[in-house]
Amino acid sequence: MPTVSHFSCDPQFCTQCGAILPILGTTGGVVCIVCKFEINIEVMEEIRVDYNIDFNKRSDYIEEQQMKSAQSKTDGPLVERKCSKCGNETMSYASLQLRSADEGQTIFYTCTKCQHKETENS
Repeated sequence: MPTVSHFSCDPQFCTQCGAILPILGTTGGVVCIVCKFEINIEVMEEIRVDYNIDFNKRSDYIEEQQMKSAQSKTDGPLVERKCSKCGNETMSYASLQLRSADEGQTIFYTCTKCQHKETENS
């Protein structure tokens, strides 16, 4: 007695319950995990799977690493301050309390171009 299909669907789905079929094995047909309906292997012959593997560009990776390296060379936030050694207009800074608590803090500036360090007592 032939079985009547309840669904009209792609070969990747069970025609009885609509569940996704498991991956095709090496022998026999495909058995639906949900309703145990067995589908003939010939139905799967027309299925074609295409895929592409897109690799990241090496130049993008190198550029990203250079940006990370440049960012790691800065000691802190950036400020517009002229370097006394090379004349660069951007320096990073960090502040520390090195003297007694009733005195100001010491600010350390680092040039983002030549890595020259300057200090300022505030």
